Order: sequence, then C-alpha cells, then structure tokens
Amino acid sequence: MFRNIAAKVSNISRFFSCGVRNLIREPSLPLRKCPKWVCVEDAVKVINSEHLVFIQGGSATPLELVRALTEHGICSNLRSVRLIHMALEGDAPFSNPEYEKHFRSISFYIGHNLREAVNDGRADYIPIFNHEIPKLFYQDFIVPDVAFIHVSSPDIRGFCSLGTSVDCTRAAICKAKIIVAQVNDHMPRSFGDSVIHSSHIDYAVKFNCPLPCVTGQPLHEIDIEIGKIVAQRLVEDGATLQLGLGNIPDAILSSLVNHKNLGVHTEIMSDEMVELVKNGNITNKHKPRHRGRIVASLAIGTKKLYDFIHNNPALEILGMNYTNDPRVISQQPKMTAINSSVEMDITGQVCGDSLGVKIYNGVGGQLDFLRGSAIGLDGRGKSIVAFPSVTSCGDSRIQPTLTCGGGVTATRAHVHHVVTEYGVADLFGKTLRQRACALIQIAHPDHRECLERAAYERLKCMPTKYL
Repeated sequence: MFRNIAAKVSNISRFFSCGVRNLIREPSLPLRKCPKWVCVEDAVKVINSEHLVFIQGGSATPLELVRALTEHGICSNLRSVRLIHMALEGDAPFSNPEYEKHFRSISFYIGHNLREAVNDGRADYIPIFNHEIPKLFYQDFIVPDVAFIHVSSPDIRGFCSLGTSVDCTRAAICKAKIIVAQVNDHMPRSFGDSVIHSSHIDYAVKFNCPLPCVTGQPLHEIDIEIGKIVAQRLVEDGATLQLGLGNIPDAILSSLVNHKNLGVHTEIMSDEMVELVKNGNITNKHKPRHRGRIVASLAIGTKKLYDFIHNNPALEILGMNYTNDPRVISQQPKMTAINSSVEMDITGQVCGDSLGVKIYNGVGGQLDFLRGSAIGLDGRGKSIVAFPSVTSCGDSRIQPTLTCGGGVTATRAHVHHVVTEYGVADLFGKTLRQRACALIQIAHPDHRECLERAAYERLKCMPTKYL
C-alpha cells in the first residue's frame, strides 16, 4: 500500500515538475525545474515543420527570437510553420513572399508590417473581439506547440515579468507546450497579470536591447481642434478614460490638463497618459475597483513610458479577457471610451478595420469599449468616435454608404457621439433622418451638399434634426 502511495506521490510530483500543458497552469507558481539557458540559435531549434508558434506582441515583441526563427526556418527548410500573434513591432521577415512555404502568419490584430502579406493572401487574420482572444487559448481552440515571449530578468526569487504586454500572452503561456523566453534587462517589471516564474520557461535566451519605441507624429491643427472639442464638451471631471494610439488620442490627452481626478481603464497605455499622471490630472481615486491604479493590457510608446511602468504599483497590466470585458468596463465611473474610424456612413455605421475589401488592422477593442461605456452602471458613460472630417486625399470620411466590402466594426446602434473638427453629433435615440442631418453638419463643408443629395436619395426624404 505504501509503495502505491509513494508511486502516486512521485507521479504527481512529475506531473507538476513537467508542467503538463493540457491543463491551465498558473505561471506565477514555482515549479521544481530551471530554464535551460541557451544561445538564440539553439533556442529556435525546438521549432519543427507544422508547429504552431505563439509570439508575444506589441513593444514586447521578442525581435531576436523572431530573427533567429526566420533564419532557422529557411536553413532547415521547415514547412508550414504557423505564427499566431497580436500586432508585432519591428520587422516581420518571415512574411516575405519568398518564405511563404516556410511560414504563415495568423494575426488577431494586423500591424503595418503584415498588411501587405494579409491582403496578398500570404498571411491570415482572425476577426475577433479582443476580450475573447484569451478564450481561444483557455478553451483549447488554440494550443501552441511553442510560445515565444519577452521577459525581464529573474529577481532573487526567480520571478520574471511579461512587462509591457500581457494582452493574450498570459493565456497563451498557460497552454503552450514549450516556452522560449528572450530575457532582457531593459524590459520593465510591471504589476498585475504579468508575473511568470522562471521555472515555467523551458529555454531562456539572454539578449539585452532597448524596447521598440513608437512616437506620435506632430499634431496638426485639425487634431488639436478635435482634441479640444472632446475634452471640453464630452470628458467630465472624474471620468474613466479609454483611448488608443495616434494623433487624435494624443491631442485629446493633451487637452485634459485642466481636468481633475481622471481615471484610466484602457487597452493601450501611451506616453501622454504619463504626463497627465505627473500633472495630477489622472488620480484614479473614484474607481471602485483598482482604486488609485491605472489599468491597461499593454503599453506602447517611448522609454519615458517604459520607465514609468517599471516597478510602479500604481499601474496594473492585465489580460484582455478582463480589461476589454464590456461587463468590467461598464463598472467604471463615467466611463468615456474614445475610438476612431476609417469611415462612417450617414446613418452612423463605423468601418474601422478595412479600406473597402482590404483589411487594414482588425476589429480590436473598439466595440468592447463602445459597448462597455454605453451600458455603464452609473448611467454616465459615453461612447465616442472621433476622426478628421476628410482623409489625407481630401475625401470625406462621412460617406452616403460604406465603401463596398468595408467591414462594419460598430453598428448604428453602438455609436452615440461622433466628433470631427466641426463639432459633435449626438446620435443616441435619433432617427435615420436625424442622424444623417447631425453627421452632415459635422462633415467638411466642401462635402455637405453632396451628402445631402445622397441622403435624400437613400432616405427618400430630406435629412432633418426634427422628428
């Protein structure tokens, strides 16, 4: 009997020490093993043909592992290696046409470095709400053979940090059969769901390098005007904010220097938020959960942002299944979600992921936050879509109908406030005629007459602000 018990204990010990991958494991729970420290060329040899490889994205993209993987795939003549990931920073050499037989990228959200490959058919894209991506891993729809991650150096207890990008990475490493980590002294140690004990890492590669820096473009007058309109007319003191990256979000944040006690519950954290924290505008004091702390899922910016994240208990980097869950978002006080659009039709449909039939980025978290803010439990949430009235070519972003093949990222019913440099259109509770009238009034003056004619043809009557 005692031998049987001893055998069972031994089996259980081996079960945990090997980190069996068909169950959800807890990355912060130390195991009885150590990572194998190897050079990058040896680390990528674990990849074989037809493997499914998860790659951590954003500013935490493990660029040295990606480079070595590409070279290994070519030299070893690997076939049909699938790479699944969020948007990646830096180069994506595996997506070159000549490597199509070796690699196939699968994006949850498409970065600039993979748009051409996706639209040329050499890479794939999964349309999905960001808050549902971790579910693909947790429910075994996707089980990576290998996960490539980018972590901080271990502390004295052996704990590393996923740093700037938790998003769906935590879910992926809970299910991956093998974990390969690029270990970097430049990766900040963040609080939240970013903890991984080094014992969960199978192969570790030491490679110190600065994280990719993403800087915004100089703000134009139109960006500044939109930022002022949103800040002055729609953002209240004590509001909880969600914004993305780009000129419009930067302009809005720059216009909030006189606001008080703002909170942040967002998908992406950027440099401009750091300035508002230092200036005392962002305090998070009114949030019922995570009081006093910024909540984000990833951070992309410059060294200023990465330095702010490092060992900062006032910031939590959490998984997208939490940050982007509309039910969680709805609990934030005065939740104010601000997103953008490629184009919008005169009834309020938003296309944010494509240029006609060409995929541009992805569904992302826009609808997660538009819906979460609209159903805010305090009844004071705001869902906002803000964009310049015209494209860089001078075409109106407000169109009679969406371009043929364009995806509807947010329906007419999801959009409440629309902002251009010409003002705010409040669409909530409006008829189709009232919506058309409100949107035409904030369109560029050069396009309003054409939009009125198109609205009459489509609606069979003139757009009007009256019922």
